[in-house]
Amino acid sequence: MENILEKEQVISMPRIGDNAPEFKAVTTQGQINFPKDFAGEWVILFSHPADFTPVCTSEFMTFAHLEEKFAKANCKLVGLSIDGLYSHIAWLRTIKEKIEFNGMKNIEVKFPLIEDITMNVAKKYGMIQPGESETQAVRAVFFIDPKGKIRAIIYYPLSLGRNFDEIYRALIAMQTSDEFSVATPADWNPGDDVIISPAGSCGVAEERMTSKDELKCEDWFFCTKPLNKDMVLDKILKKPKLLTK
Repeated sequence: MENILEKEQVISMPRIGDNAPEFKAVTTQGQINFPKDFAGEWVILFSHPADFTPVCTSEFMTFAHLEEKFAKANCKLVGLSIDGLYSHIAWLRTIKEKIEFNGMKNIEVKFPLIEDITMNVAKKYGMIQPGESETQAVRAVFFIDPKGKIRAIIYYPLSLGRNFDEIYRALIAMQTSDEFSVATPADWNPGDDVIISPAGSCGVAEERMTSKDELKCEDWFFCTKPLNKDMVLDKILKKPKLLTK
């Protein structure tokens, strides 16, 4: 009796802490070598299912509208779709010339949009989810730091538009953690208290609980402290680009 071997598709899923998978691609802003071309900067790499679709149109308009805000936080935007370059160009032109959404109009998308007809990049980043579609990328968001490391990943189904306030909040929160060696609690925004690492010894735990300084401890493992909003934004929004060799 012969054994029947079933071939299962293996989906590559990069993980937090991994080096961002490398690729070269044609985009609406010319060829890019990723992530090498963005060394020293944060990057948000995001995918969308298809050109000329309403949810994707609303997202691209919003990202383009917020591009300067992200740039001030040393973050570049890079989009991806498995449609072709000429489709991308026609779609972005239509957005600029015809579409109005949420008070935005005449929006020009200046960040690169990757052509990925072969689905090579989408597969490297696990953007193709067979449970959703074999031919369209889900709405994936990858936060990649200045050293080319993946720091956060968000996946959305095809039907769900992204929350851009949360994407920006996550970026600023991760940069704050890096800059000040703290963690950020639920719903944190600049100006809110931050969390310091749990005590590593009984002595430190007792010292924290009896401290009279700005530290506020609910218990030995849960301590917060204020972090001035202006200090956070001054450090992050004005921090120079990291120089890399």
